[in-house]
Amino acid sequence: MRFTQLLLSCAFLLVGSQAFADTCTIVMEFGTNRILKKEGDCERRSSPASTFKFPLSLMGFDAGILKSESDPAWPYKPEYAAWNTVWKRTTTPHSWLRDSVLWYSQVLTGQLGAERFAHYVDALNYGNRDVSGDKGKANGLTRSWLSASSLQISPVEQIAFLDRFLKGQLPVSQEAHEKTRAIMPIFLLADGWTAYGKTGTGFQPLRDGAFDRSRQFGWFVGWATKGKRTILFARLIRDERKENSVASFRARDSLLAELPALAKE
Repeated sequence: MRFTQLLLSCAFLLVGSQAFADTCTIVMEFGTNRILKKEGDCERRSSPASTFKFPLSLMGFDAGILKSESDPAWPYKPEYAAWNTVWKRTTTPHSWLRDSVLWYSQVLTGQLGAERFAHYVDALNYGNRDVSGDKGKANGLTRSWLSASSLQISPVEQIAFLDRFLKGQLPVSQEAHEKTRAIMPIFLLADGWTAYGKTGTGFQPLRDGAFDRSRQFGWFVGWATKGKRTILFARLIRDERKENSVASFRARDSLLAELPALAKE
């Protein structure tokens, strides 16, 4: 079955599931800022989860820690205690984003160091810019962007960040812009569109700051191109009940299925 047919099938199956979720969707034409779709609560902030690998790759390339799509290739170590089998192997910048490898992010932030890491997040004006980490645990360098931790960003802010990225206006080198584009996951869509995007999943916070493991949130953010046109997109699903499927995969598959129709002029 063709990839686009699979996406449409997934979108159909996910409609019922999304009825039990608070979902924000923004799709905007790049260059004109024309809103093609804006639906749901898109101003409320959430943890960026693995969508943070996008700005983190900019930091890594700008700092010279990341060199190319394949360099550095860091080997897996048992102390990383990865729960995902796919993560238990040597990882490159390309496979880091493709497979969303958490430990690679944490090795990268460790090499950046706390001061330089905080400086980058602040200079990039990313969300609330708070990298202090879990309250009272001093773990911002390794966990601030995860689930109920300190760093938070809204879908509206995700779109603004993407807009500045594609305009080359972020305070990192042009080389960092270009090399980050080169490792973004790619999706070929109907009607000649090509999408570039990153998922991110976590658990929503409880009042005491702990994780609510019965309610996920899931992101899919990025852009799509066709000829001279580019559109930016962000979808954030906040589940209102326990779901067996991954929230970010639902966000990704349903949005990719809708994008070609949303982009019609």
